Amino acid sequence: MSLSFKTRQPAVAGLFYPGGRDELTAELRTMFVRAAEEKIETPIYGLVAPHAGYMYSGHVAAHTYHQLSGREYDTVVVISPSHRDFFHGVSVYPGDYATPLGTVPVDRKLAEELIEATSVVIPSELGHREEHGLEVQLPFLQYVLKDFVLLPLVMGEQDWETSTALGNVLAEILKNRRVLIVASSDLSHYHPVRQANHLDHVVIKDLEAFDEKRFHTDIRSHQCEACGAGAILATMIASKQLNARHSKVLSYHTSGEVSGDYDEVVGYLSAVMFN
Repeated sequence: MSLSFKTRQPAVAGLFYPGGRDELTAELRTMFVRAAEEKIETPIYGLVAPHAGYMYSGHVAAHTYHQLSGREYDTVVVISPSHRDFFHGVSVYPGDYATPLGTVPVDRKLAEELIEATSVVIPSELGHREEHGLEVQLPFLQYVLKDFVLLPLVMGEQDWETSTALGNVLAEILKNRRVLIVASSDLSHYHPVRQANHLDHVVIKDLEAFDEKRFHTDIRSHQCEACGAGAILATMIASKQLNARHSKVLSYHTSGEVSGDYDEVVGYLSAVMFN
């Protein structure tokens, strides 16, 4: 199998984040300077980062990506929910991804291995063409890691079966590699801030416990919300099998702290999964 798609151009540059290289670099620099000083020294296998506009959630994401400073990875897997396209399974885009900071090469060999290893994953533009959830993570990765290759995945379905299948197959094909898995997800949407805090702290509790089954149960029973719940599940499952033993939430905020509107907020969280 030989896969090659055209380079995917930025879809939300100038909307979710600055569209110019210098302006984007300056904003990233400012967010990283303001990120927490606390550093995790042991290997990091998985992250959770929000995917709203940088004005709202960029400072939360920076707490996560700050932890990658000085680290090197062979491949970075970014898993996003699909906000625009509806399709079965998970799509991988075997073409490079461009941002205002340059082009991120896609690991086509690993994409081929993944497609051959499971019927859950298909090569497709579906979920990638206009999707912001994956794209907004890339400038952070480019800023902190400089050079890396990407495995871009978008989930058309986020049920337990799809999420566990993806997590398990990723763990299998990524073993013995220096890899990072990024789950792209916001939390509760458009609730009053008190209700949002209640819902979102269920996610925080489940992540801190590193308990993917309880997280899935809480999502299904509407005890909490996360638009990238499947991405988080797959990342927890794969990270555990790759040797992560702990999960820590680094930052939690809501959109109300930026907009001043506390009647309908969106929750944002950053977390790391490490040894």
